[in-house]
Amino acid sequence: MANLTTTYLGLNLKNPLVAGSSGLTNSVEKIVEMEKNGVGAVVLKSLFEEQINNEVNVLLSKDLQNTAYPEAEDYIRTYLHDNTLNHYIELVKAAKEATTIPIIASINCVSGNEWIGFAREIEKAGADALEINAFIVPTDRKVKSEEIEERYLEILTEVKKVVNIPIAMKIGPQFSNLVSMVDRLYAHGAAGVVMFNRFYEPDINLDKLAISAAEIFSTPADIRQSLRWVGIISGTLKRIDIAASTGIHDGEGLVKQLLAGATVGQVCSTMYVNGIPVVKEMVDYLEQFMKKWNFKSLDEFRGRLSYSNLPNPVLYERAQFMKYFSNNINE
Repeated sequence: MANLTTTYLGLNLKNPLVAGSSGLTNSVEKIVEMEKNGVGAVVLKSLFEEQINNEVNVLLSKDLQNTAYPEAEDYIRTYLHDNTLNHYIELVKAAKEATTIPIIASINCVSGNEWIGFAREIEKAGADALEINAFIVPTDRKVKSEEIEERYLEILTEVKKVVNIPIAMKIGPQFSNLVSMVDRLYAHGAAGVVMFNRFYEPDINLDKLAISAAEIFSTPADIRQSLRWVGIISGTLKRIDIAASTGIHDGEGLVKQLLAGATVGQVCSTMYVNGIPVVKEMVDYLEQFMKKWNFKSLDEFRGRLSYSNLPNPVLYERAQFMKYFSNNINE
C-alpha cells in the first residue's frame, strides 16, 4: 500500500492535501467533515487586518463624538480588535479539540504592527503553524519595488520575533524576481511559501457602470501559473516547503503539482464547487496514481519534473510560449 504521509512546515501530515483558508474553514463542523474525507491539514479562514480596520472606521464615522474623544476612539478600536481576536482564538481551540490533524492559523495583513500580539495569542491557543497572507498593492509611483518587497520581509521578521511555531508566507506572483523573493523569505525565517494567493479581482458591470467583483473561484486552467513557479522554485530552492495553491480541482491537479515539486497542495474552490467529499476523490486518485507507477512513497516522485530535473528546463520558461507558436506556424 502506498505511503501518503509527508511533512509540511515540520508538521506530520497523513497526506499532502491541505484545505486552504476560506469561509469553509471558519466552521468547526466543516473542518471535521474535511478531516473525515481525508485532508491532511487545515488552514483556518484568515483574520483580516484591513477588515478589522474598516469596521473600526465605519463605527467611528457613525458618530462624530467617537472621534472627538480620544478615549472613546481608543476604546472602540481596542474592543473590536479584542472581540475579533477572541472569536478567532476560540475557533483555533475548538478546531484543535475536534480534530487530530494539524490546524494552521492564517492572518491577512499589510503591516507588521498590531499583528504581533495577534500572532502571539494564536500560538498560545494551540495553532500548529501560522500562514501570513500578505498582498501589498503598489499604487504609489514614488515607491520603489524594493521598498514593497522589504515590507513583506518586515512583516515576517516582526512576527517571527514573538512566535515559535513555523510560518508560511502566502504570496502572489507579482515580483520581478520571484525566485529571489522566496529565497529572501526563507532567509528571514519562513519555513514555507504558499503559491499563490488568489486575490479578489475587479470587474466592470456595464449595466450599472460600476466596479464589481470578478469570479471568486478558480478554475482548473488557473493551475498553469502556479505549476510553472512551483517547478522552478522547487528545483532551485531545495530547503523551503512549497504549498501549491490555485487551480487544484481534482486528483490530477494535485499529482501534477507534486511532480513539479510541491510539498503539499492546497484546495479551496473545488470544495465550494464540488463539495467537501471531492477531497476523498482526490486522495483516492493519488493512491491509484502511485499504484499505477509503483511508487511506494511521495518522495519517489515528488519533484521528478521540477526545473532542475528536466533535461530541457526551458520548458518552464516563457520562451516556450513562442516556441509553441513557431512550431504550429511551421506545420
